[in-house]
Amino acid sequence: MPLEILLFALLFLALALGWWLGRKERRRLTPPPGTLGELSHDYFVGLNYLLNEQPDEAIETFIKALEVNSDTIETHIALGNLFRSRGESDKAVRVHQNLFARPSLTKEQAARVQLELARDFMAAGLLDRAERLLSELTGLNNATGKASQLLLVDLYEREKEWQKAIHTISPSMLKENHHLKKAAAHYACELAAIQLGQKNFAPARKLLKQATAFDAACIRATLLMAQLELQSGSAKAAIRILLRLPEQDPNYIPVMLQTLVDAYQLLDQPKELVSTLEKLLAEHNYTSVMIHLAEVLRKKGRHQEALEKVDHYMLRQGSLKGVDYLINLYLDQARGDERAHLLTLRNLTSQLLEKKPEHQCNNCGFASKQLYWQCPKCREWGSIKPIIGVEGE
Repeated sequence: MPLEILLFALLFLALALGWWLGRKERRRLTPPPGTLGELSHDYFVGLNYLLNEQPDEAIETFIKALEVNSDTIETHIALGNLFRSRGESDKAVRVHQNLFARPSLTKEQAARVQLELARDFMAAGLLDRAERLLSELTGLNNATGKASQLLLVDLYEREKEWQKAIHTISPSMLKENHHLKKAAAHYACELAAIQLGQKNFAPARKLLKQATAFDAACIRATLLMAQLELQSGSAKAAIRILLRLPEQDPNYIPVMLQTLVDAYQLLDQPKELVSTLEKLLAEHNYTSVMIHLAEVLRKKGRHQEALEKVDHYMLRQGSLKGVDYLINLYLDQARGDERAHLLTLRNLTSQLLEKKPEHQCNNCGFASKQLYWQCPKCREWGSIKPIIGVEGE
C-alpha cells in the first residue's frame, strides 16, 4: 500500500476512534436507533475507497460521517492539515471552513481552526483573506495569538509590506526569537534602501539605526550606512564604518571593497587606499582584495609591481578568479604567439567563471552569481555569503 494511502488509512482509524470515544457513554444510555449501522456503512464505504486508492472519495465519506465534538476536532484539524501538506489547499480550506462553521466549538477551538484556515489561505495564495483572519487573532494572549502574530509577520514579508511587518513584531517576540531579530533588521534595511535610492538621507539614517537596534550584527545595515555617508559627501565617515566590518563578519569583505575604493577616490588618497588594501590582504586572503589592490597599482602606472603582487599571492593561495586576472595582466605586455596562447587561456577561465556561482547560502546550500540578502530558496535572511576557496575568493 503506498505511503499516502497508509496515512489516510491511519486517519480513518483515528476518525472512527474519535467518534467511538465521543459517543460511547451516550450510546450506552440512549442508543439512537440506526445510528451505529448507518455510521458503520459509511466507514466501510470509506475504507473501500482507501483500498481502491481513492483517498479523495474516502475523505469526503469520512467528513460526512463523523460528528464534530471535543473528541474529534483534533482529527478534523489534522485532516485539513494533511490536505494542505499535499498541496491541496482548496480541500484543506473546505475541511477547516466546515469545522469553523460549527456553533459547538469553544472560543479557543474556534481560534485554533481560524489559524489553520489562515494557513490554508496563505498556502493557496489568498493573502488578503489570510490577513483578515490573522488580524482578528493577534490580540489573543495565548499560544494561538503568538502563532498568529508570527504568521502575520511572515505574510507581510511575502507581500514586501516591510513597515507593517515591523509594526506587527512586539518587543516580547524580539526577545524570544533570534531569527525574528535578524528579519526585523532586514525589514528596516529594505525600507532604508528605498529611501537611499531617492536620496532621502535623514529617513534612511533613522531606519538604519532602527535596523542596528534590532540586530547589532547586521552586516547589511553597516554597508548601507557606509553608502549613505559616501553619497551624502562624508567619505571619511564611510571609510571609518567600512573598516569596522571585518570585525563583524570578515566573509563580507569582498562585498564592501568597491564602496571603500570609491570613498578613497573621492578623497583623492591613493596611497592611503593602497595601504588599507595591503593591510586587509595581510589579514584576510581574499582574491577580491588582491585584485582591487593590483588594479589601483596598475592604474597608477605601477604595472610590474601589480604583477609581482598577484604572482606572490597566487603562490600561497590560488583561485580561478586570481588566475583569470593574472592572465589579463600578462596580456597587457604580451605580443604575437604568446598573446594568442594567453587569449586562449583567458577564454577558458572566463567560461569557467561564467558558470561558477559566487555566493552560497550557508543554511540550504543555494548558490548564485549575485548576493541576495534573503535566500530565494529557504527564505533565511543574511545567510548568503561569498564563496571562499579555489572556485571563489
